[in-house]
Amino acid sequence: MPPAAATLLRRAPAVPFAARRTAVSRSGMARRLVTASAGAGGRAPAYGGLLLDAGGTLLQVARPVAETYASFGRRYGVTKPEKRIMEGFKRAFSAPWPKTLRYQGDGRPFWRIVVAEATDCTDDDYFEEVYQYYAHGDAWCLPVGADTALRELKDAGVKLAVVSNFDTRLRKLLKDLNVSDMFDAIVVSSEVGYEKPAPEIFKIALDQIGVEASKAVHVGDDETADKAGANAIGLECWLWGEDVKTFSEIQERILITDDPQ
Repeated sequence: MPPAAATLLRRAPAVPFAARRTAVSRSGMARRLVTASAGAGGRAPAYGGLLLDAGGTLLQVARPVAETYASFGRRYGVTKPEKRIMEGFKRAFSAPWPKTLRYQGDGRPFWRIVVAEATDCTDDDYFEEVYQYYAHGDAWCLPVGADTALRELKDAGVKLAVVSNFDTRLRKLLKDLNVSDMFDAIVVSSEVGYEKPAPEIFKIALDQIGVEASKAVHVGDDETADKAGANAIGLECWLWGEDVKTFSEIQERILITDDPQ
């Protein structure tokens, strides 16, 4: 997802898991959280399912990619300025991929090209160091309030799924960040053989959570892969960073309604 590459190049306004704190925003208008409990008398959530993109939406890099590439590369003779590393990264990410899937298995063939194009370094040890760095949760973080919002949604009965163009490292990353168990389905392109915007990958996620497209919403950061792909099967999509900018906002749009009083 080329536009998402630019997102990955800058540090996101997020914090590591251990330091996360969140507060649900409240407007001047009286509002109430909708609960799934009939005993509480609340109405059903506006959506029965929430699908989330991973890289650039649910997962944010802990520090800019160009900075990371440059830092690791010094021991291998990388002297390319971060600005030019950024340009090379974007160029590699946006280039047509000759194979059906960009991410196959562990994604090494694709990422090897990206790292080499960004840094002009083809040293195998350097690539492996960079690759392994991004295989651990410490290299990533969740947006502020994401874990709290997801738990509130899950408690309200909303089915949650990750739908991502990613390699096989994704499941471990979600476990490292302590959010894997929140999801009713984790659909990874390298595992199912389809990449967004292909309709199949969205349909697989909806089937796994048992929610119809008309009753779910997808959140992602790519106009083509996420929004166009979701809309093609009648699935609403909110673009991260445009339609919604925080997970508290996502939670409110699904669960919070104006108080009828």
